[in-house]
Amino acid sequence: MKIKALNVYPIKALRPIHLTSATLTPQGILHDRTYMLFKVNPDSTLRKMQLSTFPQCALFSQEIVGSPDEDGGEEILVKYNIPTPPLIDHHLLQDTTLSVPLVPDTSSLAPISVDLHGSPAEALRMGESYDAFFSACFGFPTILVHIGSGRRRVLGTLAPGASAKQQQQQSSSLFSSITSYLPSLSSLSKSETEEQAWLTFTDCAPYLITSDSSLSYPSLTPFQTPDAPSHIMLKMRPNIVVEDSSEAPFAEDFWAELSLPASSDAKLLLTANCGRCTSLNVDYALGRAAPGPEGKLLNTLMKDRRVDPGHKYAPVFGRYAFLKVPSVEDGSLAGEGTVQVRVGDHVVVTRRNAERTVFDWDIPAPAAKKTVAVA
Repeated sequence: MKIKALNVYPIKALRPIHLTSATLTPQGILHDRTYMLFKVNPDSTLRKMQLSTFPQCALFSQEIVGSPDEDGGEEILVKYNIPTPPLIDHHLLQDTTLSVPLVPDTSSLAPISVDLHGSPAEALRMGESYDAFFSACFGFPTILVHIGSGRRRVLGTLAPGASAKQQQQQSSSLFSSITSYLPSLSSLSKSETEEQAWLTFTDCAPYLITSDSSLSYPSLTPFQTPDAPSHIMLKMRPNIVVEDSSEAPFAEDFWAELSLPASSDAKLLLTANCGRCTSLNVDYALGRAAPGPEGKLLNTLMKDRRVDPGHKYAPVFGRYAFLKVPSVEDGSLAGEGTVQVRVGDHVVVTRRNAERTVFDWDIPAPAAKKTVAVA
């Protein structure tokens, strides 16, 4: 098995950037989903913007240019690709290219509280010039926020070892009471907390991994053409795509661990299935549901891929994963917890589950999503 594709999405919900090599961190591919867009409602509450509810996000392409060593550093260039027919009236800003710092200077940015899937974070507003560009392209007030030093909690038992931690909750509560009187133990408890898994604006885990073999599933083959064999995988929005013709379609449902032999034997721990939504039906050139059968891709998967009781009404494609980097001899993490990978690197399935895992992140109901954050 080898890595077929690597994708990063610096601004969540926009088109991916295809990479030939990437730095893997505990929070995902470096710079993945550190930015996010929110619609400002008339009552000043915020609504998270994702492809499922705002398919026009697919009209924005993004690329990373520059170098960390250059003046100004690396930038994300964002372009709005006006569809035919256009979705909204023309605005001059729609013809411009927006430059967004890959790593912004956060010293003067205003804080803002946001929420994604019931996991909140204290983020930072990028400012009026960025908001004006996206507002002109969407046709309604929109703000761009950066995760800054914010950390979103991993909910349910998706984080590695979360089930065992929940079982120890009662004893941990007693330990917390004791540490409140013992400063040295209290400090240790804080350190352990800081090492727990956390997220940027990735949905439920730092990585989404898919298998190219699953595209050969009979119900998916009609959606593929010789000139665009992988455009369906593009809609799955994975970070890492692996390929191995010996793996059956959806064998990844049972993968528990992938090893990366070329990267100091780092491992990807796969903990949950990814339930799919209407983003699969989006035409990236039109910014709306695709015409014809392709606009029914979600329905096609619904027929026989509703295999996870935790995703009662959603079909499954792909697995959420977390990075585990082995300790080196001095006890520290190799590369401060990061590893380098390239397209073509070897991957080994080193552990499989006997049964499918059950997704248990309690995502808020749709009615609550309209006001998940307050400015």
